[in-house]
Amino acid sequence: MSIHLRSHTMRPIRAACLGTATALVTLLACAPVAAASATGSDPSPAKGKDRVITLIGRLAEQSRFPVNPGGAPAQGDRTVVRSLLFDEAGKQVGETAGTCTTTRVTDGGAEVCAVTYTLPGGQLSVQGMVFGHLKPGPPPSFDNGITGGTGEYARARGSVHADTIATGTRRFTINLKG
Repeated sequence: MSIHLRSHTMRPIRAACLGTATALVTLLACAPVAAASATGSDPSPAKGKDRVITLIGRLAEQSRFPVNPGGAPAQGDRTVVRSLLFDEAGKQVGETAGTCTTTRVTDGGAEVCAVTYTLPGGQLSVQGMVFGHLKPGPPPSFDNGITGGTGEYARARGSVHADTIATGTRRFTINLKG
């Protein structure tokens, strides 16, 4: 069964005039991953059972809203991101959408992100911190908490782990707790 995912996983990114390394890192950090495979045939969480769903997201759109346009990264910078989601077979099954706001620019930076994943039968809301988004190199992996959902996911709990696997591509592992 296909899984639709809509998430708000945003990374604040500075103006496009940033150095290539920083801009690339920020772009990758903001890029959700979209390839999906569900453990089990039914993506809806069964009562009392844990479920793992893996999706690959490819960055589709990204907008940056810096506090100081053309200046250094600053607390309050915001990034809005949308990614297309795909299953293991490469079939598009949904999308993610979200926002991230920079909360710290020292020590590699930190940001708080809110994301929504739209799946067959409902949506998942995800929220959490991402550390190191301003460091050179590939965007950091991160774990965010599932804060709720709708439809079949109305009482969803668990976490989402994200890994950057290529430029503009991330793997999301959704761990639903039964």
